[in-house]
Amino acid sequence: MTDKTKNYPKSVGIIMDGNRRWARAKGLDVFKGHEAGYERFKDFVGWAKEFGVRTVYVYAFSTENWNRSKSEVGYLMKLFANVVGGEAKNLVKKKVRVKFVGQTDRFSPSIRFGIRNLERATAKFAGINLVICVSYGGRAEILSAIKKLTKEKSSKELSKIDEGMFEKYLWTAGFPDPELIIRTSGETRTSNFLPWQSVYSEWFFSKSMWPAFTKKEFEKILDDFSSREIRRGR
Repeated sequence: MTDKTKNYPKSVGIIMDGNRRWARAKGLDVFKGHEAGYERFKDFVGWAKEFGVRTVYVYAFSTENWNRSKSEVGYLMKLFANVVGGEAKNLVKKKVRVKFVGQTDRFSPSIRFGIRNLERATAKFAGINLVICVSYGGRAEILSAIKKLTKEKSSKELSKIDEGMFEKYLWTAGFPDPELIIRTSGETRTSNFLPWQSVYSEWFFSKSMWPAFTKKEFEKILDDFSSREIRRGR
């Protein structure tokens, strides 16, 4: 349960990196790494809820990931289909509000149908928000917002634009910025993940491959976050 004496973040982002390297290190096919990563993703959402996190951003598939081999992309599409299909009942049962952000129009009609159904089925839940970033890229998101603004607003209105107005046109509109972002696998890049939203996020870079990331390590990171002085320029 959440320790209310600790200042744990209410919104957390996770870059789930290292599935393929984890599999290769064990002599397994890379698909097994993605399978293990998917199971860890489900665990992580439960841990986050247990620790009082209200919004979780997961970087599931980037705009650049489309450039991977056809077989790997195809396998990842099967995992996404399972999230919006077989896993949907569990998410509804656990009252997890699910939102997909990214270029969802690039997915197959069946996956897009599943996305819409899952979002509608969970729209009124207030326990925990799960924001799944798929075919997501921060630059693409900002460009999309600019295009919508210039299409819908007059030049006079655009001259008065501020951050609050701009944020309403982002794919993540309505969700809080992540206070904490974790990247696994030892890499220290931000990789085009939530550049607008993460300007004041605390970053943690774990050496663990994503399938090997544990609840204990997550709690240690939350404890570390809790001990930091968050000043936001003040």
